[in-house]
Amino acid sequence: MNGKVLSAVAALALLATYPVAHADTADVLAGVTVAPFAHRSDYRRAAFGEGWPKDSAGCDVRDDVLDRDLTNKTYVSTSRCRDAVATGTLVDPYTGTIIAFQHGERTSAAVQIDHLVPLAYAWDMGAWAWPADKRAQFYTDPTELLAGDGEANQAKGDSPPGRWLPPNTAYDCQYDREFVAVLRTYQLPIDEASAATIRRDCPS
Repeated sequence: MNGKVLSAVAALALLATYPVAHADTADVLAGVTVAPFAHRSDYRRAAFGEGWPKDSAGCDVRDDVLDRDLTNKTYVSTSRCRDAVATGTLVDPYTGTIIAFQHGERTSAAVQIDHLVPLAYAWDMGAWAWPADKRAQFYTDPTELLAGDGEANQAKGDSPPGRWLPPNTAYDCQYDREFVAVLRTYQLPIDEASAATIRRDCPS
């Protein structure tokens, strides 16, 4: 069941779910400061917490995001989570493909949970100065998390929009807007190259 299938149905479903957005204000970056990018050498992923916290059923935020973003789901009780998604379908916004998800050691990586604003980028742009509880909140905030194609997530890495955009160009502006929304919520600035890219993708 694990795999990816390109189809006209997938493309139409994607466009219906993630329409190309246009700026609602004179500046899509309203409320976000544009600042020079300054890479820091002291980034530590552990600074954002020790992994996903679990609920009373043993499930974590990854399980919640899969449940939110996938359709046609079935569930399984595992030693870790009593209501884990066993199978499901993801219309992946990053690639425009349909991914058939199957829970398993060799198959789960087909769908990964992406931090829209990469942790290392957030760190470089100011999260290094946050208290530990704010970084932990950022790490687990569902509005900062998205289920997506594993290969695309790996290709993105720690890159902001100025260095990486989804292969599915129809999603570029929507992706930019979601990226900016996270920055605005957490009062993080954006680097100059990414600001230029976003204004190009989302003209007023």
